[in-house]
Amino acid sequence: MNSRTPMRSLMCALGITLLLAGCGGGVKPDPPPKELGNIQPQVRLDQQWSRGIGDLGRARYPLEPALDAGVLYTVNAEGRLRAINAESGEISWESELHVPVSTGVSVSAGRLFIGTRKGEVLAVSLGDGNIVWRTQVASEVLTTPQANNSLIVVQSVDGTLTALDKLTGDQRWLYAASQPTLTLRGTGTPRTIDPVTFAGFANGRVGLFDNRSGEMMWDMRISVPQGANEVQQLTDVIGQPVLTPDGRLFVTSYNGQVVAVNVQNGQMLWSREQSSYRSPLLVGNTLFTVDERSHVHALDANSGEPLWEQDGLEGRQLTAPVFVDGQIALGDYEGYIHLLNAGSGEMDGRARIGGDGISVPLLSDGNRIYALSNSGRLVAFQLIAQ
Repeated sequence: MNSRTPMRSLMCALGITLLLAGCGGGVKPDPPPKELGNIQPQVRLDQQWSRGIGDLGRARYPLEPALDAGVLYTVNAEGRLRAINAESGEISWESELHVPVSTGVSVSAGRLFIGTRKGEVLAVSLGDGNIVWRTQVASEVLTTPQANNSLIVVQSVDGTLTALDKLTGDQRWLYAASQPTLTLRGTGTPRTIDPVTFAGFANGRVGLFDNRSGEMMWDMRISVPQGANEVQQLTDVIGQPVLTPDGRLFVTSYNGQVVAVNVQNGQMLWSREQSSYRSPLLVGNTLFTVDERSHVHALDANSGEPLWEQDGLEGRQLTAPVFVDGQIALGDYEGYIHLLNAGSGEMDGRARIGGDGISVPLLSDGNRIYALSNSGRLVAFQLIAQ
């Protein structure tokens, strides 16, 4: 009898558990995080205000705030919803939803839309926080509901894509994707416009759906299972695709590629090997991505050719990138905010809010950055050139 076999199985199971938990934040990354060295700051992050809103829960749900018309809308894991003046940090109103929440907030047509751990989607009045409608979907929702002019589209943790009537909450259509046995924690965030919805799935595929019926118009594989075990074969498309006005779709995938797709016919324009579970960012003709090692990449959006790569933040569990005033801003597992020069990738600034780290993407209005720590502290910063 080989006594090493049970131990090997145990360690494999432990590794799987850590990876799945790690993608939601909360474990040390592999490779280990690089220590932060000294930098010559070109930009200072000047704190404007700070406010506690309640934490993200033990599972660190992706409770991203929304910013609309100078108001921040936040919700904590217990369902306390707040409207906060983005300039001053003062609370305009707050409301108790009386249900545990599992997604961030989206804003559209005078309403807020939120997903719950009980598999519900809520529509909430923008004016006073009262619930307008609530609809049960297939399972727990882990990505922020997405709106177009007539629909709310959500993706449940079991991979099901559901379109709801924006006014009433009635189901318009549903698509159930096949799921692998093992997936990363979380699901892809759909991208919806009036005619169609784009969605990525844990089976490594991306599909285009007709919003009139939910019929799939095309789909393509972005990531192919490889490796000797289930962890190495993970292929989740878990970030939100980026869509351009001229019909290009940029998609990232875990253990796969970053690709550009022609949405008219589903043909790949270019691809580049890169494993990522963060949403990409398009600024002008540059695509910014964060890979699984927390290397930050700038790619030519036309060709996929690399412009620069910053590996100085390796292993620091970076958030998805946002753009503010010539800088790429990212949060990390220790609660640091990093500013990288969008043109060169050089580290131009840094500040720390602590709070058990930052796992949800930063928000920007073009001049300010709003950061939410895992412990539930929302902090506003103004960028000031040195």
